[in-house]
Amino acid sequence: MNLYDLLASRFPDDRSKPAFLTPDGRAVSYGALEEDVARTAALLVEHEVEPGDRVGLQSAKSIEAVVVYLATLKVGAVFLPLNTAYTESEVDYFIEDAEPALFVEDAVELVADARTREPLWETTPREEGDLASIIYTSGTTGRSKGAMLSHGNLAANALALHAAWGFSSDDVLLHALPIFHVHGLFVALHCAFLSGAPMAWLEKYDDAQVLAALPKSTVMMGVPTFYTRLLANAGFTREAAEHMRVFISGS
Repeated sequence: MNLYDLLASRFPDDRSKPAFLTPDGRAVSYGALEEDVARTAALLVEHEVEPGDRVGLQSAKSIEAVVVYLATLKVGAVFLPLNTAYTESEVDYFIEDAEPALFVEDAVELVADARTREPLWETTPREEGDLASIIYTSGTTGRSKGAMLSHGNLAANALALHAAWGFSSDDVLLHALPIFHVHGLFVALHCAFLSGAPMAWLEKYDDAQVLAALPKSTVMMGVPTFYTRLLANAGFTREAAEHMRVFISGS
């Protein structure tokens, strides 16, 4: 019941199909993603990360950060994403509280290092109740608390949303959300992976990049502010959005 195996089972049979499409015209295939995950999983094991250990990540949004997330799942460890805007004292609190076995501050560097390793193709088996991730709350009613999410939790959520929103391999998800919280990390990524669909991958929300990606996309997920900004932009026309199947607002 490892969540990674569920996601990977829905990758397209033709692994040359793109998983990520970047604004500069680069395409990263599902095959390249899968290989990077396997090599990064091998590196995590080399760093003595064991099933149930926490792997913390505070790194800029990147495809490599997604690789670290998936590799953490693959080896049966627990993913701990942290907002890149957290202060040093805040990060110290999270590290003391969660006690990660490994803390990554540069996902790009880690994955580059991993590409020299032999890939680890075998996934560590997990039970539905085993932890997959810890997401810290915003702390509006007190000190931030680690919400413990299991493989079964995240799988059930992903499958339910995938069905409710009618995702298919014909979709292209416009991904402009950060990936240190539930919406961008779980809701968006999991729906795309379960469809074997590509994502128009933006490092952050930017009006011009979103408007450029809209004609090539069918689904967009965002916070309400994204849509407020789009609606205020003269370039956001009926024609610009004519290929869109659904807009999802949350967080």
